[in-house]
Amino acid sequence: MDRVIVVGGGLAGLAAAVALAPRGFRVTVLESRPRLGGRAGSFTDPATGQLVDACQHVSMGCCTNFAHFCRTVGVEKFLAPQPRLTFVTPDRRRSVFKADPWPAPFHLGRALLGAHYLTPVEKLRVAWGLAALLRESPDADPPLREWLTRHGQTDRTIERFWGVVLVSALNETVDRVGLRYARKVFRDGFVRHRDGFTVHVPAVPLGRFYGAELRGWLDRHGVEVVENVGVRRLTAGISGVELRDGTTRAADWYILAAPFDRVPDLLPPDLAVDPFFAGAKELTPSPITSVHLWYDRLPLDLPHAVLVDCLGQWAFSRGEVAPGEFYLQVVVSAARPLKGLGRDEIQRRVVEELARVFPSAARAKLLRAKVVTEHTATFSAVPGVDRWRPAQATPVHNLALAGDWTDTGWPATMEGAVRSGYLAAEAVLVRAGRPGRLLQPDLGG
Repeated sequence: MDRVIVVGGGLAGLAAAVALAPRGFRVTVLESRPRLGGRAGSFTDPATGQLVDACQHVSMGCCTNFAHFCRTVGVEKFLAPQPRLTFVTPDRRRSVFKADPWPAPFHLGRALLGAHYLTPVEKLRVAWGLAALLRESPDADPPLREWLTRHGQTDRTIERFWGVVLVSALNETVDRVGLRYARKVFRDGFVRHRDGFTVHVPAVPLGRFYGAELRGWLDRHGVEVVENVGVRRLTAGISGVELRDGTTRAADWYILAAPFDRVPDLLPPDLAVDPFFAGAKELTPSPITSVHLWYDRLPLDLPHAVLVDCLGQWAFSRGEVAPGEFYLQVVVSAARPLKGLGRDEIQRRVVEELARVFPSAARAKLLRAKVVTEHTATFSAVPGVDRWRPAQATPVHNLALAGDWTDTGWPATMEGAVRSGYLAAEAVLVRAGRPGRLLQPDLGG
C-alpha cells in the first residue's frame, strides 16, 4: 500500500487525505497545531470554557466540493442553510434578500428591487453593471474599480452594492481586486443557479465541526493524524519530511498543504527558487478582524445581519451561550485600515456602531470582549493574481501542493481549499497509475 504524508491539517490537507484514504493509500497527516482545521479554528473562552470561533466561516450553495467533503465525513448536519439575508443600514432600516420561486437568474430580481439602500436609478445602474460583468470573458482580470466606473457605476453603487458583496466574499476591497473573481462571485453565487446564494453557517463551533465525526471517519479509514508536530522542511529530492525534533518521516508521496507564506521555508532550497514554486512569494495577504462580544441580553434579534455603510460587514448572533451571557461576533473583512488601531479602539468603534444600528444592542450591557486579527487570513485577489498560483501537480514526481492559494479557479474560500485538496489527490492518483476524477461538478453543471 502506497504511503502518503500530508503536511498540514487544514481543510485543504484534510480534503486530500479524505480523497486518498479510501483509494488504497495509507495516509498520515502532520499538523503543527494541537487541532485540525487550520485557520478555521476555535479558541476556548476562559470565562465560560466554551469554544469560540476565531473567525466566523460560512459557505454558500455554490460550494459543491466543500458540501461533498462535509457529506463524506458526516458533518453536513452541522451546516445550517440560511435562505434569507437581512441587510441593515445605520438608520436601522432593513431589507430582506431571499429567492423567489423562479428560475435563475430571475429568482433574485425582486430582492434587488427591494434593496432600500439603493435608489431606483442606482438599481438600474447595478443591473446594467451585472449584465456587462457576466458578458466579460472568464479570464479577463483588469482592476475592478476602474472597470466598474467605465460601466456606469458610481461611488455609492460601488460602496453600497459591489463592495458589500465582494469585501466579504473575497476579503479584499473593490479598489484592490481584479474583475475575474468578482465575476465568479456574482456568476456562481447569484446568477447561475437559484440555490447558489444560500449561505450555510456552521451551527457548532469549528473546533466541534472538525471533531468527533471527522476524526471517526479518519480512524475508520486508517488515516494517522499527528498533531503538535512541527515540520522543518521536506528533504532534498523529496525523500522525506524533516521534523523540528530532528527526526524524519518517509513516504511514497507527499502533499504540501501549508499556507503560501510558509511554503518557501518548507521546500528544499533548490525548489524554493524554482519558478514553479516562486510565485508563492509574490502573493500578498489580506487580514480579517473578528470582534467577539458578550452582552447581558440578546443584542441582535436576527441570527445574522449584513451591515451596509458600516465598519463591520457581518454580525453573527449565537444567542445565550451561558446563563445571562449572549454572544455576538462582528467580522471586519479586508481589515487593513484597522492596522495601527489598538484592540480597545477597534472594540469601541464596533460596539458604538452596533448600538446605532440595533436598538437591542443599544439597550444591552457589554460584559466583555475580545478582538482577534488573522493577519494572513487569505491571499489578496489582485488583478492577475492567478499568474502566481501554481497547479497542484508539481514538476517533482512525488510532490503535490494543496491550499486555497493554489490554482483552483476559486478565490480563497473553504470551497477553494477543498478543491485544492481534491486536485492534489487527483495528481497523486495519476502519477500512481490510478487516475480518477475527484473534483465535483459546479452547481447546475
